[in-house]
Amino acid sequence: MKKSQTLPQTPESDYEGTQRQSIVIPSKHITIANSFEKKEHSWFITSHVPTDLTIQVQDVTFNVHKYPLISKCGYIGRLEFQPSISNFGYDLKLESFPGGSETFEIILKFCYGLPMDLNPNNIAPLRCASEFLEMTEDLQDGNLISKTEAFLTFVVLSSWKDTITVLKSCETLSPWAENLQIVRRCCDSIAWKTSKVNIVGDTDCQEGWWFNEVATFRIDHFMRIITAIKAKSTRPEVVGKCIMHYAERWLPGMNAEFEGLRGYGFGKNDLQFSILSRSKEEGGYVHSKEQNAIIESLVSVLPPQNEAISCKFLLRMLKMAMLYSASPALISELEKRVGMMLEDANVNDLLIPSCNNADQGKLVNAVHLKNAQCTMHDTEVVQRIVEYFLMHEQQGQQQKTARINVSKLLDNYLAEIAEDPNLSITKFQILAELLPENARTCDDGLYRAIDTYLKTHPSLPEHDRRKLCTIMNCDKLSLDACMHAAQNDRLPMRTIVQVLFSEQVKMRTSMQEKESQSGNNSEQEGNHSSTDAEIKNLKAELENVKIKMAELQSDYSELQQEYERIGSKQKNVSGWSLGWRKIKNSFHAKVEGNETGEGQQRPNPAGRRTPSKRRSSMS
Repeated sequence: MKKSQTLPQTPESDYEGTQRQSIVIPSKHITIANSFEKKEHSWFITSHVPTDLTIQVQDVTFNVHKYPLISKCGYIGRLEFQPSISNFGYDLKLESFPGGSETFEIILKFCYGLPMDLNPNNIAPLRCASEFLEMTEDLQDGNLISKTEAFLTFVVLSSWKDTITVLKSCETLSPWAENLQIVRRCCDSIAWKTSKVNIVGDTDCQEGWWFNEVATFRIDHFMRIITAIKAKSTRPEVVGKCIMHYAERWLPGMNAEFEGLRGYGFGKNDLQFSILSRSKEEGGYVHSKEQNAIIESLVSVLPPQNEAISCKFLLRMLKMAMLYSASPALISELEKRVGMMLEDANVNDLLIPSCNNADQGKLVNAVHLKNAQCTMHDTEVVQRIVEYFLMHEQQGQQQKTARINVSKLLDNYLAEIAEDPNLSITKFQILAELLPENARTCDDGLYRAIDTYLKTHPSLPEHDRRKLCTIMNCDKLSLDACMHAAQNDRLPMRTIVQVLFSEQVKMRTSMQEKESQSGNNSEQEGNHSSTDAEIKNLKAELENVKIKMAELQSDYSELQQEYERIGSKQKNVSGWSLGWRKIKNSFHAKVEGNETGEGQQRPNPAGRRTPSKRRSSMS
């Protein structure tokens, strides 16, 4: 391609300023054409001189004179025209002409000396077309290359709106716009203007006003803009917000919430994101390759700082990546990023639907789930994310409170997926045992998940129930959870006994502490500011604890009798019976020893129901 010569020294005042939207170039030469006339798909020059050249651009034919074009277009001047079989002297077809027939019409006006209008909408096509036709200064001073370059440099790039318009028009001008550096100059101009805005102020209004306009570009131009913005040392938070805004626009379903099963009807859009139905065509998904390219491109430019991108956005990108069958390396990269920020996630974001990889990433529907025994959620992804979190924690890259938050998050996630009838006990147990034992300060959330799983799988064998309950530490259950577990007929008998025994010990310890506190308050009444009302409250609390203690002891005795009746019917239970008698004797010895000091045992409160009548499900 022949390079154009240096631009003429045009006064800058003639071109700069954002208010000048266009420039009309007047006629400077004597023309042999008066105007253009269109007939169907042909353009004719209205002139007293007959035309001698036919040029076809796309599906439009232009009947023109050869000399005006040869005098200003080096490309046409170098051609050796062959005699035409038509009524005209010569024929020429311009393949892949930048800007098409509309741009060529404007160039003809320039060649014939007719007035032409330069504006942000046509300047990029005209610049590329003038380069295609080699309209350089060698042929004529003030040729079209120099005029379009001057307008582009002094008018367009000084205006934000005009720069956006020109860059948008470059999407159909590849590779000419790239080779002529139009795209690069527009991206640099946009980046420079946004960096100036971010230096002036830090409010969201000042930062985000340009997000919508930048998000209108296709992915390759957006990537160029982001790269240019990063080169201007723009804050990572601003870059991250811009990327998130672009993803929400170009990836349908990014903001779709997936709030769990809520029962095994799968009625909630039948496991199909609404976005997929909009992009269906002939059994497949339109633009799936384009969506995949967008996801991979956006992930490649994500700022490495955790504060720049939210965990919610990363998980949504992960869902989209799996939906559009992105590469395993990209999915793994997203999983690692999520693992570093897992404590900031919520349960709904972790509910990643299972996808059928053999069906190009389509979501599995409800009928397929029931027939193929597939799980609704992809639990393996969550497993890998938690493993990445633990790996970062071992490297000292996580705060101490992060493990507690993640344990609560995982328990809530287990409670959600436990409603899936196709979820195997093995997968449930693997997820529940991912965190070390000391990660949970309280096992109430884990108990709720186990109870939900047992309720959803009523036909689970007894040995599987016992296996599932071993995950839970009865000593870490709260008083309310223990009271519920003692009346829960879904739990195996051994677990109920363990819960009761553990709670008896905790209740007695709590009672002794309150009695000791009450006694100390009475002895030091003169030295402390404790009032009589506080002492009465403590005593009332102590009485309530004693009542609950009596209820639990009654439940314990009834369960002991029921368990012994069941055990007497089974074979080879002598070892367990011996151990049970030791536990029973030890427990009653402790009870009698305490009650001797307290006086006569408080009778069972009137109106209390038996455990069999008070059984209920954990809400």
